Amino acid sequence: MFKVENLKFSYGKKEILKGIDFEINSSDVISILGPNGCGKTTLLKLLLGFLKPSQGEVYFENQPIRKIKSKHFFQRVAYIPQIHDGSFGYLVKDVVLMGRMPYKSLFTNFNKQDKQIAQEALELLGIGHLKDEIYTTLSGGQRQLILIARAITQQADIFIMDEPVNGLDFGNQYKLLNQIKALSKQNITFIKTSHYPDHVFFVSNEAIFLNKGKILEKGDPNTIIREENIEKVYQLESKIECLHDRKICVAV
Repeated sequence: MFKVENLKFSYGKKEILKGIDFEINSSDVISILGPNGCGKTTLLKLLLGFLKPSQGEVYFENQPIRKIKSKHFFQRVAYIPQIHDGSFGYLVKDVVLMGRMPYKSLFTNFNKQDKQIAQEALELLGIGHLKDEIYTTLSGGQRQLILIARAITQQADIFIMDEPVNGLDFGNQYKLLNQIKALSKQNITFIKTSHYPDHVFFVSNEAIFLNKGKILEKGDPNTIIREENIEKVYQLESKIECLHDRKICVAV
């Protein structure tokens, strides 16, 4: 799906990514781990084509993304940002309906089928009761779920998510992670950043440890999320234990 070759990026003189290489396959749930400021969000923006690399290339299905038409690309790829503060008082159902925009030409109205797809996405995430609420009056966690519903409405087969559990309460975090698991079985690929090794163990089949602008290690989370890597990346002593057939990471 995605291939990254010798990717470098700088903000002015500050080098953020220092030459990284990796591939992402269809139906992967891949989590990018690393400390604040290591380049996780920047990497997502490069994958989306929002930023241009200083050096190297990002390929989508063997084509450089800079050569792919945005409308075609965003029929396939949905982006859920980390923080979203709406400026206008749209109704929730209208925010979710915006996921159909890559399929519309200028001045084309949404039809009955578009509205049905949007309503099904809201119901899938258990937030159908919010459809007539004003988006800007809702909590951060509710807004995050609404943006995920918008991505589902887009019917993309790749979701790029920047810290998707940001602002969600404990129950909704795992509700969302379980939804990611279920959707990945329907050939949907997830690329997400995370601050939680426990979540990566729970939902991901691949992980990338990003540290100081480089990939420390990439592979199966059960292999690469080790105590020595946690200490190297976060300067934190930890213990990785098994509990109810799941791995968890505990700070010491």
